[in-house]
Formats: sequence, C-alpha cells, structure tokens
Amino acid sequence: MTAYSGSAVPRSRPRGVGTRIATDFGYALGFPFLAVVVWGIWSTRSTNRFFAGPLAIGEAFADTWIGPALLEDVLPSLYRLALGIAASIVAGITAGVVIGRLRWLRELLEPLLEFFRAIPPPVLIPVALLVLGITDTMKVVVIVSGAVWPILLNTIEGVRATDSVMTETADSFQITWWERLWFLVLPAASPRVMTGVRQGLSVALILMVISEMFASSSGLGYRIAYFQRNYLIAEMWSGILLLGLIGVFLAVVFGFVERRVLRWYHGMREVNRA
Repeated sequence: MTAYSGSAVPRSRPRGVGTRIATDFGYALGFPFLAVVVWGIWSTRSTNRFFAGPLAIGEAFADTWIGPALLEDVLPSLYRLALGIAASIVAGITAGVVIGRLRWLRELLEPLLEFFRAIPPPVLIPVALLVLGITDTMKVVVIVSGAVWPILLNTIEGVRATDSVMTETADSFQITWWERLWFLVLPAASPRVMTGVRQGLSVALILMVISEMFASSSGLGYRIAYFQRNYLIAEMWSGILLLGLIGVFLAVVFGFVERRVLRWYHGMREVNRA
C-alpha cells in the first residue's frame, strides 16, 4: 500500500461567494421552473377548462393586478394584513410574557386559553360582522383572532423554559424586573417566539383571504371569489399566484429579521456543531 504524505493529499477548495449564491439561486428556482414546465405541458394536453396554462395565467396576472386593482384590492389587503400581524405580535408577546412569568395567572387562564384556541377563527366572522359591521376593523380582528394564538402559546412556553440557574443567579444579584425581562427572559424565549411568529404569518395570510370573502367589496379574497363565481379561470389562478408570491415575500422578510434577532442563537448552534 502506497503511503501519502500530508502535503500530497488533495484539499478541496472552498466555494466562492458567487458560486454559493448561484447554487442557492439555482436550487430556489429549479423546482418552480420544473413545475411550471410540467403545468404547461399538462394544460396543453388537458381538456379541463379549469386548468389554465402558465401563459394564460401570466397574461391574466399582468392585465388584472398591474393597474387599478393594485390600489383597490392588493394594497388594502396588505394594509389589513400588516395591521393584523403587528397587533398579533404585540398582543401575543405581551400577554405571553405576563402569563408565562406568573404561575398563578397561567394556571387560572389555561382552561380559558385552551377553549378559545380550539375555536376555528372563520366561525367568528359572523359574530364580528354583527358586532363591528363590514369594516376594516372587522377584518383585522378576524386576522388577530387566529394569528395571535401561535405567538401567545409559544411565548408562554419560551418564558416558562427560562434556565432556572440563570433565574436564581438573577435573584441573588437582585437584578431589577426590567433588566431581567430584557436581558434574560426575552432572549431565552426568543427562539420560541420567532417560531410562533412564523406560524402566525401563514395563519394571518389565510384569514386575510377568508375575511375578505365574506360581505366585502374589495381585497384579494373578494376578487378571487368574484373571478370564481364568474368562471374567470385564468384571473382566478392569477389571484392564487399573487397570494403565493405574497407568502414568499413574507417568508423572505421573516428570514431576514430572524437571522438578526437570533444571531446569537444560530452562532451558538454553529459553535456546538464544531
């Protein structure tokens, strides 16, 4: 057997930044491109008129959403979605920290939280219509009624899981309540909080569409339902495509924020792997 010296062993050269970005870009677009090709081939061979081809959907997308519908339907929907997400994050984290820190309050509210969490938010839409009327407030309330629960429950569990040794150390040094909250509780709970926010984003997008399908005259949900009722198939699919693009945009923004909020957490995981 031939022995090789350490200098003779070939070493793999690290990939450059450009190569890595190109590879990630290829992985990100490869499967969607393949799916579009398969969809296009299938639509040309299918006799079902409810499956429009990619070209027809693309034309309908440009004709429908690049114009007055952008101001009349898309931007109002995004505004209500943003308000619902912001209110859910503030309410979920605030209430979750308080409930998670106070054991007696957590035990008192646990049956009530489980009861309301089990109620599907869409069934509250008729109640919200009766109480709030056909207003933007009603739609935002519907979004919050569903999106707040993942954030709230994950925050409670994250606060409860705060390291007991660090808590006892904070007690021994008589750290103030505010310092303990800012430097101990919130950082310890932040991975679970961000998990709840990620889940809440998808719930909020779904409820935005559902709330606009009930007694509404504008918004993405209303417009998609209008296209469906009038058998405007390509336009209907273009609305679904737009919803998917909004979901991708939310995921990208969330990933950007998460990497900065949890920079310490991801760095610690990399150290543990090494």
